[in-house]
Amino acid sequence: MEFLLAFLAYSCLFLIPIAIFLFVKDGRLSPRLPPGPIGLPFIGNLHRVGKLPYRSFWLLSEKYGPLMSIKLGCMPTIIISSSEMASEILKTHDLVFCSRPSLVAFKRYSYGGLDIAFSPYSEQWKQLRKISMLEFFSAKRVQAFQSIIEEEVNTLVQTVMKQSSSGPVNLSEMSFCLFNNITAKQVFGRRISVDGECTGSKYQGLLRETFSSLGGFPFGDFFPMMGWLDVLTGMRRRLERSFRAMDQLLEEEIEKHMHGGGNCDDLMSTLLGLQNDPTQGFSLTRDHIKAVVMNMFIAGSDTTTSILVWGMTELMRNPMVMKKAQDEVRGLIGNKGKVEESDIQRLHYLKLVVKEVLRLHPPGPLLIPRECMQHCKINGFDIPKKTRVYINAWAINRDSRHWQGAEVFMPERFKDNDIDYKGQHFQFLPFGSGRRICPGMSLSVVVLELALANLLYRFNWDLPAGMSKEDIDMEEQFDLVMHRKSNLVLVAAPIPMIA
Repeated sequence: MEFLLAFLAYSCLFLIPIAIFLFVKDGRLSPRLPPGPIGLPFIGNLHRVGKLPYRSFWLLSEKYGPLMSIKLGCMPTIIISSSEMASEILKTHDLVFCSRPSLVAFKRYSYGGLDIAFSPYSEQWKQLRKISMLEFFSAKRVQAFQSIIEEEVNTLVQTVMKQSSSGPVNLSEMSFCLFNNITAKQVFGRRISVDGECTGSKYQGLLRETFSSLGGFPFGDFFPMMGWLDVLTGMRRRLERSFRAMDQLLEEEIEKHMHGGGNCDDLMSTLLGLQNDPTQGFSLTRDHIKAVVMNMFIAGSDTTTSILVWGMTELMRNPMVMKKAQDEVRGLIGNKGKVEESDIQRLHYLKLVVKEVLRLHPPGPLLIPRECMQHCKINGFDIPKKTRVYINAWAINRDSRHWQGAEVFMPERFKDNDIDYKGQHFQFLPFGSGRRICPGMSLSVVVLELALANLLYRFNWDLPAGMSKEDIDMEEQFDLVMHRKSNLVLVAAPIPMIA
């Protein structure tokens, strides 16, 4: 027995240094993780996350700090809640953190990682992003979209005009239709609503279900070995149903374009034309095309709808801001009858309003999660490989260290500074930053500004009878995008001199 104990003791003395070397080499020896709440067995900190996770994370960060470590199920996760820590992730260590985790809905809707928004970092992803910047979001392409945007905004105005005569208008539904039709004309070369109207279509429910599916929380995302539970709960069936319906729509559009039914200038035609281009460096398949088009609808429809509706909501709550914005646009445009894209650069206060809406109501309050590709250190703490990272843009945009009266809607705060939404100012991150910044942000803002300017120019707005600004419902609903939980229904009165 004494010999055995001695043998074990000497063995340990020999093996422990080797083990230490191996663990240190891999960065896995008692990693010094960022501070965070103690989790429960099995579920980790999932019980601390409510229906609005960005608010839950903000409350936790008030106690544990802007670089916080938590466990969501069995998945190690860090939450970023300050501009300084966001800069570390999105700028200093951007390459390390520019991948995406393999989440159930992301993987399905990206056709197994073939898109721009949700796929992991790879050479193929870099090629796809390059194509998107050159073919979809270049200054030349945005200019080419100008007539589409102005035509659809005019259709929105005419629809509001028509419906306002019979009662309040549902601005949430009309906004969703507006941006769906703009995206459809850009991508397919045709709108998806009835011609001449900004009303619902047979695709509207499908698109809403698709966007909702992307914001779900399947078991498989937090407990990879228990994805079968998503089958029992019906979540997998709902996801698959909406995916297949969307896939069928995209297949039909591809077939139309391949048989001469498309516009040669639309994005679907552009993508199909690139299939046989040997200079691309990789084979652009049908699934690549469908995945990229899916991204266009998510970025072009859902997020922009959210911003416009929150913008009108804030203006109804702040009538002095509304009047100032209307006075500006009406004073500049006069009796011309409509605001055109070329007018927008002179609407300085309107631009401040849009920035303030983006600050208080970023479309993605939690930026699409990233994944650490290799062990690294942030602020002296270890971040192990495969750790998921959530940037809490909602919390950062309301940080009182950077924003005086952070909860107050005050467009003037942007007047005497150069802070913008393009990812260089880390206290203001409505579209993210770094390699994964939203490539279509400039186009989205162009559409948003033009729509908002025309709504303010052509109509006076009021709340339904019996409502005051204090009665406006500000409750949020979060899927992938932060929306109002209830529709925004307003009374629109056309301006007599330009009606």
